[in-house]
Amino acid sequence: MQPETTLDPAIEAKVRASFAAQSAMRTIGARLASVRPGAVEIELPAADHINQQQGFAHGGVIGMILDSACGYASFTTMPLDCEVVSIEYKINFLRPAVGERFVARGRVTRPGRTVAVAQGEVVAVTNGAEQTVAVMLATMAVVKAPA
Repeated sequence: MQPETTLDPAIEAKVRASFAAQSAMRTIGARLASVRPGAVEIELPAADHINQQQGFAHGGVIGMILDSACGYASFTTMPLDCEVVSIEYKINFLRPAVGERFVARGRVTRPGRTVAVAQGEVVAVTNGAEQTVAVMLATMAVVKAPA
């Protein structure tokens, strides 16, 4: 069986509306760059307000966009009456997050009816070149959407 290559417009609209409702993403300046079946990209421009004391993007912020990318990737595989919440993740920081912008890429490893597993990475982009700064393995619980 071939994986889906197009996303149901209703599911994409649900993902985009959910992302737009996240004040945390607005606060840091992140945007939803790409939504595909089982895969999401979130972009974040480098900025002083997301930096830690040594001048690179704070690990909490990197984890935040990567958790959201994995969660929304899982969200694309859910029925319209369901959402996901993170129940566990493991993140490895590979190098300081220094670049012009950061791209978090989440993709579903295993969709499920009650639990989904996703993995992802954040790359720092400078002059078009990418360097991976973090990787994540995440577990999401599937929950009914509020009425």
